[in-house]
Amino acid sequence: MTAKPVLNRAHFHTSVAQLRDLPGSRAEIAFAGRSNAGKSSAINLLTRINRLAYTSKTPGRTQLINFFELEPEMYLVDLPGYGYAKVPPAVKAKWEALLSRYLQERDALVGMVLIMDARHPLTPLDRQMLDWFTPTGKPVHILLSKSDKLSNSEKALTLNRTRQELQAQDRVSVQLFSSLSRLGTEEATSLIEGWLSDATDAQVLPEALTQE
Repeated sequence: MTAKPVLNRAHFHTSVAQLRDLPGSRAEIAFAGRSNAGKSSAINLLTRINRLAYTSKTPGRTQLINFFELEPEMYLVDLPGYGYAKVPPAVKAKWEALLSRYLQERDALVGMVLIMDARHPLTPLDRQMLDWFTPTGKPVHILLSKSDKLSNSEKALTLNRTRQELQAQDRVSVQLFSSLSRLGTEEATSLIEGWLSDATDAQVLPEALTQE
């Protein structure tokens, strides 16, 4: 019997508002994106669990870091959406401090999935997320969401332009994605499962070597 893909085992674990409350973790994948870019819908589709991540018609609703456990101490992490203009400045500043420190300092973080609206990719705030995270040397995979709203020629043009703009960035990959049409689901799932598998293998290897 085929084992259930690790992403499909996701269940809510905890929400935190401060770094000191982060749970113990051996591996986690962070999902980030502008408010209303389709992050929650992407999480729900990739895990195949409806309403796992809360989808709101009010941008900026998610103000906490939400942890969904996949295996003991292995998590999918839903970060607060950023860039919503109506958020009070003090709250915005708190979110930015939380996000930047988490992305730069979290040792258990093995990669980031960055969701961008395919109609408006690489906004200044998207670039800020990349600037925070890419110096860690860990991989970033960009989902150009809502690609169903583009024509085929627009899809190809957007994908090529985004890749060209990021070609100088090490370990950054890009794909088209749509939660509505399910475009790109298998590609994204395979990549994320691979990150988690590699992280697990890296943890097992040193122990195995000590037994030789």
